[in-house]
Amino acid sequence: MRQAAFYRWRSLWLAVAFVCAIALTNCTSSNQQKAVTPTGSTGAPGNALIYGSEGQPINLEPGNITDGNSIIVQDQIYDRLITFKPGTTDLKPSLVTEWRTTDPTTWTFKLRQGVTFHDGTAFDADAVKFNVERWWDPQHPNGYRNAGKRYEIWAGLFGGFKGSPDSLLQSVTVLDPATVQFKLKQPFAGFPNALASGYFGIASPAAIRKAGASYGTPGSLAIGTGPFVFKEWRTGDRIVLEKNPNYWQTGLPKVNQLVVRFVTDPAARLAQLRAGQSDFTVDLAPDQKNEVTSDPNLDAVMRPSFNVGFLALNPSYKPLADVRVRRAIALAINRPAIVKAFWGDLGVHDAHFTPPTLSWSQDATLAAYPFAPEQAKQLLAAAGYPNGFDLDLWYMPVSRPYYPTPKPIAEAFAADLSAVGIRVSLQTKDWAAYQADRLKPPGYQSFMMGWTGDYGDPDNFLYYHFGPGGTADLGNWKDDRLFQLLNQAREASDKATRAKLYSQVDAILHREILRLPIVHSQPLLAKRKAIDGWVPSPLGSETFDTVTKNQ
Repeated sequence: MRQAAFYRWRSLWLAVAFVCAIALTNCTSSNQQKAVTPTGSTGAPGNALIYGSEGQPINLEPGNITDGNSIIVQDQIYDRLITFKPGTTDLKPSLVTEWRTTDPTTWTFKLRQGVTFHDGTAFDADAVKFNVERWWDPQHPNGYRNAGKRYEIWAGLFGGFKGSPDSLLQSVTVLDPATVQFKLKQPFAGFPNALASGYFGIASPAAIRKAGASYGTPGSLAIGTGPFVFKEWRTGDRIVLEKNPNYWQTGLPKVNQLVVRFVTDPAARLAQLRAGQSDFTVDLAPDQKNEVTSDPNLDAVMRPSFNVGFLALNPSYKPLADVRVRRAIALAINRPAIVKAFWGDLGVHDAHFTPPTLSWSQDATLAAYPFAPEQAKQLLAAAGYPNGFDLDLWYMPVSRPYYPTPKPIAEAFAADLSAVGIRVSLQTKDWAAYQADRLKPPGYQSFMMGWTGDYGDPDNFLYYHFGPGGTADLGNWKDDRLFQLLNQAREASDKATRAKLYSQVDAILHREILRLPIVHSQPLLAKRKAIDGWVPSPLGSETFDTVTKNQ
């Protein structure tokens, strides 16, 4: 790395962040400059909560998103069949009161009775079947695939859609109004965990039929059984939710209104929090920790680390088809220095795609690729690129738990790659388009992305990103041995057996370098001292129904 250049732009970025925190109006969009107060234009009562989100959702349609900004709002509107105990990855009943297996491939769920959707219609087994089948069945009349809906997360977690030989789900059957049965192609011990992930809130079938393809978009409907009722979505500014007076959990939620403000810049989010224009926020830059802890009105809140930030290298782009080139990139980027500079003590760098909490599933003999630019140059020359090549590198337009400041981090990558002759052109676009376009052939040449686990198992990190259908953003790269190992690990119930299988997966990924792990971070959150009852989840999203605001 050109260390002098690295620290010059690093110092510049810190200075800009500091100025932004003091002079917010010079560093945010016109939408972000608007102050929000509990008695403002939203008509919020005095105990309203104002949440500073790092961006707006892609949509509010369960099963049709993969991003955390969408999940956090959906968690307030929808209940899932199964959820997680606060602050943990342990399962907890929600719309399901119990679940059991009658054989290794059959799961039977008993549903909670007396629950209604926000539109007054009944939650029952038919509603569950409707939701699941529209995610799973490409021919479902209310799936609206012709409007561009992909439901990619379903295929990512469950192998494929109905009719595909890779589909884990074979049927969903209503046994009676309070009982649903799922039949699987093969054993999958993690099936309840996967259904509990934040993507799969249960929406009102009547509302989906009424709204059609526009369901979950600004100006349309978003109706679940959850603690808050959707009221308004002002594009680029906020979403307003109000208390569900008929919520099935007595005494919840604790506040009458929740306002989700979209503030993409971490410095702006912290400035609004300090000014009392928001009550709690997420995914601040690690450098802001001292600013939070030194403010007598604020508390720093740490989300348990369960994520990975990575650099994807698409082998459908000719230079990156050669593993020697991908290895050269791994050697050219000074990942330890970058992690230290941007995350400080809130980030770790290692050789594995899965986070350290899943170390039981990793190959302990693997070491992270060292920073070795001269060796990188030699590999490029051996691969036929002695003078380097041109590379588009896409960075996210929003901060995420694993990449709190994407653009400066991308600039660090570019500086290191240019030192070995790779001429980087940095690119970005709107978050929704960024997510969608990476899946359109041929995809981005290289791009920054990350993942916060949806449930506490390596399957969630590995199968989604490398299993059948998981590499659409990598030119549908395929390794039959890898697929075989992932499927065997899903079927195995013995942890020692699964550990051996996953360690082999770990070794293959380390060799192939398709999604180069950069960091496992501990996200920095913050709240005003008047806020109580907020329990951040390691899975990256939680309901705010227990949060209170002391007046």
